[in-house]
Amino acid sequence: MSKATASRPLDGIRVIEFGQLLAGPFAGSILSYFGAEVIKIEPPGSGDPIRGWREVDEGTSFWWRSLGRNKKSVTLDLKQAQGRELARKLADSADVIIENFRPGTMEKWGLGPQELKKSNPKLVYARISGFGQTGPYAKRPGFASVCEGMSGFRYLNGFPGEVPVRQNLSIGDTISGIHAALGIALAIIQRSNDPQNNGQVVDVALYESMFNLLEAVVPEYSGAGVVREASGTTVTGIVPTNTYRCSDGKFVVIGGNGDSIFKRLMQTVGRNDLAEDPRLSDNAGRVQHEAEIDAVLKHWCEHQTSAQVLQNLETSKVPAGPIYNVEDMLADAHFNERGLFEEVEINGKPLKIPAILPKLADTPGRTDWPGGDVGSHNSEVLGEVLGLSVDEIESLKRSKIV
Repeated sequence: MSKATASRPLDGIRVIEFGQLLAGPFAGSILSYFGAEVIKIEPPGSGDPIRGWREVDEGTSFWWRSLGRNKKSVTLDLKQAQGRELARKLADSADVIIENFRPGTMEKWGLGPQELKKSNPKLVYARISGFGQTGPYAKRPGFASVCEGMSGFRYLNGFPGEVPVRQNLSIGDTISGIHAALGIALAIIQRSNDPQNNGQVVDVALYESMFNLLEAVVPEYSGAGVVREASGTTVTGIVPTNTYRCSDGKFVVIGGNGDSIFKRLMQTVGRNDLAEDPRLSDNAGRVQHEAEIDAVLKHWCEHQTSAQVLQNLETSKVPAGPIYNVEDMLADAHFNERGLFEEVEINGKPLKIPAILPKLADTPGRTDWPGGDVGSHNSEVLGEVLGLSVDEIESLKRSKIV
């Protein structure tokens, strides 16, 4: 069986993706990569705003080619009754709905889960919003930046005493998309075990998805009254793990916080005295003397190139690595051997897009086509799924329903 026809875990699952921008569409991208038929509903005209964000090529963003992969784009004006009725018919044929509008929007259109489940009880209905479908903040607009702040994540990100820092990524949206895809997969498994084949609602909040990353922050405060603070390039309570500048101006990350690893690290940097120092034999002692250890490693790295540092530490079996930018990643043999890039063709030109993880040995995901033009699957979906004739589709176009 060729790679292009190999089975995937979500083959036969139909998903209708409502909403725009990132969280919902990223969940749809994950599902489509692993075999689901994802029909993306977009407003007629310009479609999803991400089509025009950041760097563009002939009017379409490079981002869209990745985010819209494997999806069938259908335009429907959901502000018009006929557009909503067509959306309802598509939902009746679906296994999964993904939407990331403000809570109440889908209900206003008659497309909420309680309404759609009357005619399609098997429906798994995934809802992504800033603060969830219930609670006092549910109606608030919830962009990722705001939700990352309220989740507790931003408080920990940055340097002590300075303004909290955000990653130059919409990480709250992406993490929420992953949570939504996980929730959908769990709901599909549960449905398969249900004698009545009923679906359920998956309620994903951006702030809760980021809250889910906080490790021991809550129990440490509850049990010990400790509020974890920002710690710059280190991790509170784990020493040594930090980033250092080398003589060539490049940065390396060194993680020498295991007891035996720390001993090898100190031997490698020529500090046998610290390797055998009983004060530093365990993590608790190293935390007390973090500044001393960091000064030693900073001095050692400053007098070697990054390549020298990494070679020495690899020989000593000390975890370490470079800080990569995207150019470094594309040039790296390991990234390429692991298949982290896929090449698609756009207007006759090759374009690299990232693979979607995780890797499955027997039923891997794949990119069948890059994100296409707005409404490029109108005729296919409206004709084959809903059974509309060519004349009926043309009438919808004239009415600006599609």
